[in-house]
Amino acid sequence: MEHRLYRLYGIEMAVQLLRPGAIWEISNGEFTRWEDPRPCPTIEEVFETMEKIKAFEDSINTIWLPTQTNKFTKAAEDFDRQTNECN
Repeated sequence: MEHRLYRLYGIEMAVQLLRPGAIWEISNGEFTRWEDPRPCPTIEEVFETMEKIKAFEDSINTIWLPTQTNKFTKAAEDFDRQTNECN
């Protein structure tokens, strides 16, 4: 497979790990809503956590079935096509 598939990597998972259960929204790299008594994480903390998640996933020898990789490839192609249609 030419691209690595990450299942846990992303802003949502990073914020969930940093502040479980917080209610939040983000736009253009800035938190636009923060409803939680704990301090809002910085975007740098979020990105640092995302890199840790990515390193963790890279450390696991995941073996995908051909049917699974075909499904992910088709979904990525559909996403790219829809994105290009919107531009």
